[in-house]
Parts: sequence; structure tokens; C-alpha cells
Amino acid sequence: MGGNGYAHPETLVDTDWLAAHLDDAAVRVIDVDEDTTAYEQGHIPGSVGWNWTTDLHAAVGRDYLDRDALGHLLAEAGVDHDTTVILYGGNNNWFAAYAYWILRLRGFDKVKLLDGGRKKWELEGRGMTRLVTDHERTDFTVTGEENPQFRALRGEVLESVGSAVRMVDVRSPEEYRGERLAPPHLPQEQAQVPGHIPGAANVPWSQAANDDGTFKSAGELKALYAGKGITSDREVIAYCRIGERSSHTWFALHELLGYPDVKNYDGSWTEYGSLVRAPVELG
Repeated sequence: MGGNGYAHPETLVDTDWLAAHLDDAAVRVIDVDEDTTAYEQGHIPGSVGWNWTTDLHAAVGRDYLDRDALGHLLAEAGVDHDTTVILYGGNNNWFAAYAYWILRLRGFDKVKLLDGGRKKWELEGRGMTRLVTDHERTDFTVTGEENPQFRALRGEVLESVGSAVRMVDVRSPEEYRGERLAPPHLPQEQAQVPGHIPGAANVPWSQAANDDGTFKSAGELKALYAGKGITSDREVIAYCRIGERSSHTWFALHELLGYPDVKNYDGSWTEYGSLVRAPVELG
């Protein structure tokens, strides 16, 4: 184990490291934020902005870019085969973690998160800019093997209800109990019914982060999840509303704690809460 006791400390970089590597041609910083206007309002110098709603999703149907399309997106950002991608965003990196999970799912592994994301960078008074850097397009293609074991689809989730698989609902307690269908600042009509998957533990995603947006230490994370029965000896499926908050939890469990069998159910409650006759619990 390395920094903070993490199983894979190499999946993170700190703000000092990034500040020292902003001019490194082998590093490409990419901004992915829930607020899709955040990049144009100010970003880390040299970074590329990805709009999670339009850049990462397939144009038709509810799925992500395939490997070829993702390779084109990376090539447009100036990524080559010797480039390391550093992702960051606001709100404790929740959409940066979402982009990280999608990249790893599709077989791109030279990617890390900026620990603390936009929040820590700004708290430290580090430079931001509105200038957009023009990176020369490459002929990059994704050559790594896809990782379907990182993803849970609805059939597997339904089969897992009542089994030894541990479900972790990372939404707010109000969403978990069925009092809300989404975070307060978002529309409330995405799923047909409120509630949670029967037997799911509620560990809100934000509890994995410190006040400055960085991840808590391995010891703190283990205690947080073990207290709800989320341990490394069990298969774990994380879900939220659309899969972005649960990507953050997937990162904490799989990358930082090294839990071997963790999946993100990206269909999450917008899918599950609209399935006819799927078992649901309230409260």
C-alpha cells in the first residue's frame, strides 16, 4: 500500500504534482463537471473540457461511446499512446470519477484523478484561465481490453436481489428512503417510483471525501464501508441515480481500497425505479 494506505495510490495525483506538470507534453488534463458551463467560466491552464452529457454518451440509446468513438474523443484532446490523462471536476470529482470509470470500462488505463479536483485547486489559490489551448489532434486508438467486469446491467442486478451480493446505494438518505427521486437541485421525475433496492446499504458517496474534496484515507474508507457490511470478501454493486455518484464510490472501493469485485450499476435508480414489478423498499 502507498499514500494514505491506498491499494492503488497511482490512480491519484495531488495538486502539487499537477502544478509541476502542467507543461508536460505527456500529460493531458481534462475537465469533466456536472455544470457543463464550468469549463468556460474557468479551468486549469492547458486543460481540455468534456461535456459529460454530449461527449461521453452515444448519440442514440442509453449507453457510452464505444472504443472507437472514445479513441476519437481522446485523439481530439491531443492524447497519444504515451500520454497520461488527468481528470478533474467540481463537486468532489463526481463526474470526473464517472469519466474515469467509463475510460477504464472501455480499456483506457493511462488515467488518474486529481485528488480534490477543482475544489482543492481553487482553495489553494492556484491559477485558472478562460483561455482554451489548442492541442494537435493525434491518430490515437484505444488498444486495451475492455473491462465489462466493472459494470452491472439490470439483469444481473435483479438476479442479485436477496443474494450474497452487497448492494450499496450511494444517494442521499432522502433519496434512499424514497422522499426524493433526485438531488434537490435537479428535476424530481426521472424514475417512476421512489425507494431503493431491497437490502441495499445506504452510504452517501460524499462521505468518502474530506472537506477539501480529497478522498479520505484507506483506514477511514474501510471503516465507513465495513460499518455497513461492504467488505472486500463480497461482490459489491454500487448505484445512485444515473451512475455518476456511484462511479465515485466504485473508485473508492476498487481503486483505493482494492476490493476485487466491485461493479457500477450505471442504469441506477432511473432504470431500476422504472422497471415493472421490480422489488422496491421504502424507508
